[in-house]
Amino acid sequence: MRASTPRVAIVGSFNVDHVWRVETLPQAGATLGGEYACGPGGKGFNQATAARRAGAETSFVCAMGDDLGAQLARALCAADGIDLRDARCDAPTGTAGIYVDAQGRNSIVIGAGANAMLEADFVAGTLASLEGVAVVLVQLESPLDCITGALEHGRAIGATTILNPAPANATISGAMLELADILTPNETEFAALVGRHVGERIDADAVSGVDQQRLHGLCRQLGHDSSVVLTLGASGCFVSHPDSNLRGDDAPCYRIGAEPARAVDTTGAGDAFNGALAASLALRPQRAFAEHVRFATLYAGQSTEREGAALAMPMLQVD
Repeated sequence: MRASTPRVAIVGSFNVDHVWRVETLPQAGATLGGEYACGPGGKGFNQATAARRAGAETSFVCAMGDDLGAQLARALCAADGIDLRDARCDAPTGTAGIYVDAQGRNSIVIGAGANAMLEADFVAGTLASLEGVAVVLVQLESPLDCITGALEHGRAIGATTILNPAPANATISGAMLELADILTPNETEFAALVGRHVGERIDADAVSGVDQQRLHGLCRQLGHDSSVVLTLGASGCFVSHPDSNLRGDDAPCYRIGAEPARAVDTTGAGDAFNGALAASLALRPQRAFAEHVRFATLYAGQSTEREGAALAMPMLQVD
C-alpha cells in the first residue's frame, strides 16, 4: 500500500444473505409463497463494496468462519480489489434472512455468527497496519468495543470518522457519538437515537416532514460536534453541521433531494450511501460537504435499481 493513496477503512460485518421476494411482507402466522435467492451482504461488506466500486482504495476488517460463506467473501473481495483483513473463528460466518415486497420494502433477521466474535485487539492491530487511511467507517453489527476502538483509532490518525448507527435497535454510547465526525442515521435510527440520547419522542414515519429548524436543533443535541446526515429515502437527505465546522458548506443545515430512481430493491441503499460518502470524502477532501452528499445520494439511488445488496452496488467513479 502507498501512504499517498487515500484509503477507506471499514470495520463491520459480512453475512450470507438468504432473500425471499414476496408480494407483501409476512405477518405473524402467515405462510407465503415467494422467489428465493442467496448472495453476499452484511452492512460492513455492503459498504466496503460500495466504497471500492465508487473508486476508493478500501480495506475491510471483519471476522468470518471457516466455511463456504467465508470462501464466498474472499472470492468477492479479490474480484473487486477489496483489501480483506479477516479474523478466523470457530463460529459460522454471519447470515441474514431478508424478505422484500413488491414495493421494494424489506424486513431483515440477522444471525451474527462470526461477526459477534470480532475482537478489539484484532481491529486495533489491523487498522494500525494500514497506510493512507483517510476515512474510517463503522456500523453496529460488530461488538461495540470494536466499533469504539475503530473510531478512536480514526481520531488518533486524523482520519474522518463516520458512524452509521444501524441497525436501530443496537446500543450506542455517548462516547461513540463523540468520536464520530459524521453520523448517518435513517429515519428509524434517528428516532431511536433522539429518544435515547435527547429524551424526546419522534415518530420515525414523520421525520421527513419535520420543520428544518427543529430537525437541526435535534441533530445538534444529538451530534454535538458531529455533522449529521439524516437519510430520508425518497425524500433525500437532511444535513446538519455544528456552527464551528460547516465542512465547506454555506449553511449549517439544508436538504438535498433524492435522485430519480426506478427502485426494485432498497435492501442495501443505506449501505450504498455510506460507502459512497466515505469514498467521496477520501478521494476529494477539498470539495464542499454537500457535493459528497449529492454523490452518495445519486449512488444510493442507482443501487436500488438492481436486486440484491452488495452485488447491486454500481461501478462508478467520483469525478
